[in-house]
Amino acid sequence: MTGDALPAGRILLTIGDPNGVGPEIAVKASEALSHERGLQPVLVGDPLVVRHYAHRAGLRVRESDGTCPSRSGSVDLLPVPALPPEAFRPGVVQAAAGMATVTYLAEAVRAVREGRGRGIVGCPHSETAINAAGIDFAGYPSLLARLSGTDPDRVFLMLVGGGLRIVHATLHERLVDAVARLKPELVADAGHAAVDFLTSSGIDSPRIGVFGINPHAGENGLFGDDDARITVPAVALLREAGIDAHGPVGADVLLADRQHAAQYDGLVAMYHDQGHIPVKVLAGRTASAVSLGAGLAFSSVGHGTGFDIAGRGAADPAAVIRAVRLIGSATGRSPQLHLLPEAPS
Repeated sequence: MTGDALPAGRILLTIGDPNGVGPEIAVKASEALSHERGLQPVLVGDPLVVRHYAHRAGLRVRESDGTCPSRSGSVDLLPVPALPPEAFRPGVVQAAAGMATVTYLAEAVRAVREGRGRGIVGCPHSETAINAAGIDFAGYPSLLARLSGTDPDRVFLMLVGGGLRIVHATLHERLVDAVARLKPELVADAGHAAVDFLTSSGIDSPRIGVFGINPHAGENGLFGDDDARITVPAVALLREAGIDAHGPVGADVLLADRQHAAQYDGLVAMYHDQGHIPVKVLAGRTASAVSLGAGLAFSSVGHGTGFDIAGRGAADPAAVIRAVRLIGSATGRSPQLHLLPEAPS
């Protein structure tokens, strides 16, 4: 496939927790993207919930399997009736809503596997609601791994925003556990995942910066031997594979100013806060999260479910719109994303 041709299927947008802001921002995003070629998504969720918010916006709801063209003035929906009507209570955390969130994503993954979608964007989820449903859940990446039969250690989160693209070698776990789990191969795999995504998005020969684990990347052993054992050999592995990788360098030095950080197309963080804090400081709620792995393109948003404003019509769809464009930019270039195996908290 060359030029502006697009892969079969459209981007699927799961509505996330049906009692959060997800359904509202999904409908708003669909309307906002209606005039952008190939980017109006197909929503995946409960007809009852989607129709509620579409009616408020003056939009029609049309059922779709993900392959038919979009129509102006309508919201296309892949119907997944998973939420009992009595459990649709905007602003309320419920186990039933958590179960529905997972069901929506499972159906979207199945649709992509069947060629009815070229990528997925997930609206905000509630870890509390999903775990209350009896599902062990620590974010979209680990759930995608289970749904696709991928080793969870081969799925990585990249947070995008504020001019930064940061992939995380570890994510939602206790800091001491994250550091104990770090190995040169794990860090190198995260770097490979970043490179695969960046090249599929049109960045040739991306330049990758690798954060150190300890202050000053260990200061030649003054602050421990972790970097000498882990990040130094990880960078060597990446360079041996022909990747333009640099480091390890202390995160504060790599991020000292935007001009310095702009030298790199992607950065590899060792743990959650090391990567999340700079992106969220710079981009706030407009940040997007990309799950790299599981053989499909997936993005989510950098903010939560907003239960305090759910159902009030005040939610901003900007982050969802950005996530759809992000997935569209990658899948519009490659019919198959060869990604190594988020969502932000």
